[in-house]
Amino acid sequence: MIDINLIRTNRDLVKENIKKKFQDKKLPLVDEVYDMDVKYRTIRTEADEARSKVNTLSKEIGLLMRDKKLEEANKVKEEVSTIKGRIPELEKEEEYLEKEIKERMMKIPNI
Repeated sequence: MIDINLIRTNRDLVKENIKKKFQDKKLPLVDEVYDMDVKYRTIRTEADEARSKVNTLSKEIGLLMRDKKLEEANKVKEEVSTIKGRIPELEKEEEYLEKEIKERMMKIPNI
């Protein structure tokens, strides 16, 4: 299987290789993989940031509860639950894209 970094950094080289092997019907796969990879990395970053924010806000909730600021703590808890609700959606999309990228990359010939 071809390395994703090669597609990220040098799509033209990969396409040229496909043309040399007379497999022009596989040319669109390179752009599809690239576009899906960009989306995958964006979603992965968003999910990581969401997890980090949940951790940070959870610590903040603890401090607010300790200081007896229950109203503020409840507002932060609502925000945490909203973020936690989004994380599984992101993870599902991440898994789907990872699978689709791998399937397409298996069809792209090595250099």
